[in-house]
Amino acid sequence: MSNIIEANKIKANKISQIFADQKAFIAFLTAGDPSLAKTEEFILAMAAAGADLIEIGIPFSDPIAEGPVIEAANERALSIGTTTDKIFAMVKRVREKTSIPLVFLTYMNPIFVYGTETFFTACEKVGINGVIIPDLPFEEKREVRETAKNHGLDVITLIAPTSQDRIQMLAVDATGFIYLVSSMGVTGVRSEIKTDLAAIIADIRQVTKTPVAVGFGIATPEQATVISQLADGVIVGSAIVRIIAEHGDPATDPLSDYVRKMKAALV
Repeated sequence: MSNIIEANKIKANKISQIFADQKAFIAFLTAGDPSLAKTEEFILAMAAAGADLIEIGIPFSDPIAEGPVIEAANERALSIGTTTDKIFAMVKRVREKTSIPLVFLTYMNPIFVYGTETFFTACEKVGINGVIIPDLPFEEKREVRETAKNHGLDVITLIAPTSQDRIQMLAVDATGFIYLVSSMGVTGVRSEIKTDLAAIIADIRQVTKTPVAVGFGIATPEQATVISQLADGVIVGSAIVRIIAEHGDPATDPLSDYVRKMKAALV
């Protein structure tokens, strides 16, 4: 990525680098929950504890892919006046202190309202490496992908358990990494994942070498170990957001402890 933050010349790592010689732990949190100052602190703490990539959720009033835990975090963040501009300013401060890859998770409405070109220009300026857009259909991805590519960003492909033909169609042009949804439905902690992930990952690997990370429902080190035996990375969101909800401002140490345990569980 060509963007260099002028404050101290830290260059953001490319997403692909985190999968080069390890299984990756990817952590999600909602920007502005409980405050943007704490979001900044939590990102840096999780990076120091071993997270390989951080997904930053831009709060939205209708997050259709999210379960109750992350939906509530969106509501809390919006209630204190969190905006996309404020999140960009926070990310700029974070990028002055770490080169960990950063990815926005957002929806098309906030991007459209902001202006697609303006949004991705701002992403490049502050050092965002990619975006995940759950409500962007594959058939409508091209325009967004080209704009993002022009600014050095990957549009991360989401793949759900569906037909082999659909899975391979989605996978073939994926960049950065593939976000494989472990189960149908919305985000949230699950006691058991019944999807045949091995078969889906095998289908994906027939058509692309892009790394595959699995998310939705993973919460424990034991689950992370099982998933990492199949995939290139593990994504955790709801369990992290729940820790933040339970501890509030003092969540930094519990988050750090949790990330260390999850990273250590990957094999």
